[in-house]
Amino acid sequence: MSKSNIKRNTVYNIIKTFSSVFFPLITFPYISRVLHPENVGKINFGSSIVSYVSMLATLGVNTYAVRECAKVKDNREKLTEVSGQILSINMVTTVVAYAVLGVLLVFCRQLRNYRFLIGIQSLSVIFITFGADWLNTAMEDFRYIALRTTVFQFISSILMFLFVNQPNDYMKYALITVIATSGSNVMNIFYRKKFCITRLTYKMDIKKHLPPILGLFAMLVAQQIFTMCDTTIIGLILGDYEVGLYTTALKVYQIVNQVVVSITWVVMPRLCVAYANNNILEIKRLLNYVLKFTSILGIPCVVGMFMISQEIIIVIGGEAYLGSAKVLRVLSVSLAMTFISNFFLNTNLLAAGKDKLCTIICIITSIFNIITNLLFIPMFGIIAAAVTTLGSQILIVCICILYLDKRIKIFRMFIVAIKPIAAAFGMTFVVSAIIKFIPNNYACVAMSIAFGGVAYFLMLILLKEQVVTGYVDRLKVKMKEK
Repeated sequence: MSKSNIKRNTVYNIIKTFSSVFFPLITFPYISRVLHPENVGKINFGSSIVSYVSMLATLGVNTYAVRECAKVKDNREKLTEVSGQILSINMVTTVVAYAVLGVLLVFCRQLRNYRFLIGIQSLSVIFITFGADWLNTAMEDFRYIALRTTVFQFISSILMFLFVNQPNDYMKYALITVIATSGSNVMNIFYRKKFCITRLTYKMDIKKHLPPILGLFAMLVAQQIFTMCDTTIIGLILGDYEVGLYTTALKVYQIVNQVVVSITWVVMPRLCVAYANNNILEIKRLLNYVLKFTSILGIPCVVGMFMISQEIIIVIGGEAYLGSAKVLRVLSVSLAMTFISNFFLNTNLLAAGKDKLCTIICIITSIFNIITNLLFIPMFGIIAAAVTTLGSQILIVCICILYLDKRIKIFRMFIVAIKPIAAAFGMTFVVSAIIKFIPNNYACVAMSIAFGGVAYFLMLILLKEQVVTGYVDRLKVKMKEK
């Protein structure tokens, strides 16, 4: 993969991730006001249950499939064989997952009032399995992924404004959300024929595929528990209203995190090959690339989210969600640690094939997160969930440091963050002035993003940051050619 292809795929993947979060973000202020915190809480509580089902259905397939298919992507016959085997295993696990969900809905009293809602939301699980989007990632077809995702997110946004008009429409909202997240997977069933013919087969080669998939599944379980346990515990202990408050702040945190760390999955196929071949120079080049983009995009997001957390919450949720502001401020600090933990855990250890180590790290931090949530949420409420998330990310970083490849000298790479940090410091003066002199929350958020962003990138240009100046130079060349 050439440098230009990496950069092009980075842009496509950012567009894809951005559309996945931008359209829900622009509709969320409307949805939060129409459905009210209680119904938003129901939606998010149901989503947390479905996420566990989805986790069981997907097992460790996605990451494993990207690895294996990337290795044989130039051999159509072999790709057909491998992808068919993996898809067949995924279908079996999906059937098992739905069986478990059926048992839960029948026998769990706490879920009795959520049965129909969870049933609607769980439709996404089967669509994701059939879609096998991991094949597109392995083939590095990020252009199609970006276009397809954007189209379905746009369609779903229009449907939300048309059909969700009162609090009782939360079921419609759940169905439209399934269309937004899963419609593109249905399209993929037809599109992936350009790469290979992926057929279900009885010859799944279980001995070869299942052990590494189960290993990755254990890590996925730990990560999913880590991600969703706070929402689930808040719902069981405090109720729907508090879930609505907490998940409003959490949504902003997750949106920014998804956009920034999307670069990881662009380089993951190539990085896995580099580690397998012990190509240290290529590993350093790819890691340096990831760290540069993470720093340039992530640092201003952390600073901006911390500074205008209250205004963001009012804009996306209204005054009724103001209790989320302090949570978002804590989560903004946690976001910085999340970027670092992702770089250490996924981009380094997981790409290097250290699945067992990654699993152990995730299990340890998940147990820590569960225990601290159970201890402190009853005493301190939803703010405790945000603090424990921060503590868990710090724990991941501390453990990962002990196992990083010393030959790569990763900590020297962090010098690339100095210029983004300096530029973000300059940005704070612009944002502070906007907060002080612009009382309207909507205008404050819009101007902080616009003018703060401009100030930040101008500072990077003045500091001669290579990635930014490189794009500027290419833009100048294209403009002269026109």
